[in-house]
Amino acid sequence: MKKSLWLESKKLVSTTELTQDNRCEICVAGGGLSGIYTAYLLAKNGHDVLLLEGKESIGAGATSLSTGKLTVQHGLKYSKLSLEDSAVYYEANHQAIERLLQDLPSSLYKRATSYIYATTEQGKMDLQKEYEAYQKIGIPSHATNETELPFDVMLALAIENEVQVDPTDLVTHLANLAIKEGARIHTKSRVTTVNEDYVQLANDARVHFQKLILCTHYPISSLPRMYTAKLAIKRSYLTAVPTAEPLQGQYVSVDEPSRTIRTAEVGGKLYFVYGGGEHPAGTVTETNNYYETFTQELQKTFHLPAPEYLWSNQDMQTPDDIPYVGPFVKSSDKIYIATGYDQWGLSNSLVAGEILASYMAKQEHPASAIYQPTRHQGLEGLQEGLKNTGFMGAEFVKGHVARNEAPTCTHLGCKTRWNEGDKTWDCPCHGSRFNAKGQVIEGPAVYPLELDKKDA
Repeated sequence: MKKSLWLESKKLVSTTELTQDNRCEICVAGGGLSGIYTAYLLAKNGHDVLLLEGKESIGAGATSLSTGKLTVQHGLKYSKLSLEDSAVYYEANHQAIERLLQDLPSSLYKRATSYIYATTEQGKMDLQKEYEAYQKIGIPSHATNETELPFDVMLALAIENEVQVDPTDLVTHLANLAIKEGARIHTKSRVTTVNEDYVQLANDARVHFQKLILCTHYPISSLPRMYTAKLAIKRSYLTAVPTAEPLQGQYVSVDEPSRTIRTAEVGGKLYFVYGGGEHPAGTVTETNNYYETFTQELQKTFHLPAPEYLWSNQDMQTPDDIPYVGPFVKSSDKIYIATGYDQWGLSNSLVAGEILASYMAKQEHPASAIYQPTRHQGLEGLQEGLKNTGFMGAEFVKGHVARNEAPTCTHLGCKTRWNEGDKTWDCPCHGSRFNAKGQVIEGPAVYPLELDKKDA
């Protein structure tokens, strides 16, 4: 597999495997930023919290594969939402970021101006609508066509004093804070089965809970509310190359194909972080094409050498572009989920932690209603659900006809597709990923592939 810049020479938090049955008030499944921040807030509030992470270390999944941007500027988000929902969404993300910074030493973050920009007429029109939404909501911002980028920009929207982080440093710091507050954290402890009052691990140990929070990117158990139909899964790509010139801003294009740009200092060395592009997860074999395109653009547009780091990430998207955070089903307050962050998982993980902590304290968070997983999503939600169901059904049939020799995903039986760029087996139905040896990299699958010798 390719390697993320953020994982270079890092000592992530790794704890003991949970091997015996245990009990807790609140069990959190998933040790990315979402799960760790939730566990920290809950432990800080006096709850008995036990967190389970299937990987060797905390934050080694989607968190460490992100761009490290903590911003309220989420593409063309606000012009797509109603005025009321967009105001609530903005305030929730803005306040969550600022509250997080109160718990961080200044060395762990950097202020920067965030930009979304357009280089086409259509993109300019879309940005003008977004700027109108900014003004109605009251988002401090300004419009410009002057940036530090080495090409002409037709329009850019800027929000000052946003935040950049090294996501692995951030999640490590929060994990240590959670442990200090009394949270019990166990890595190498993969949840395989979710029951009404306990979860079972791959080693058959059980954790009995009063409340369960699934911060697993894709819900481990998603069928009761048909989350398989309500979540679209996308994969995008990133690169990093040494550079001598730091950027003062961080950038995301609104045109297709999308591009994301920032610089970051890691290990005393400055890097240019560049990427974008997206496609439905598990549908592309020759993913090296994305890395080759970025290499050419880095050399031609930015006059930089070939990247030293190449990696990809996976994002879940809901029909209305607002994450699902809250009770799994309306009829029970035992199991909660946090997912569907799209490409804005860092700030939305913070919002999720705050909303979930409010639920556990029997308080109402200002954004809980718009993030509610069981909310009505109207005709658009139904159409997206049917679209996702149709796509998954077609991939299931196509895989068993055209790729019958490919390994079968252990989630719901779809045929995987080999990802040549990352050297992984990817499932196009629900986004599960496995390494070349068949071991789970990313759920919802919890069991390894059964590989023939010729597949391994």
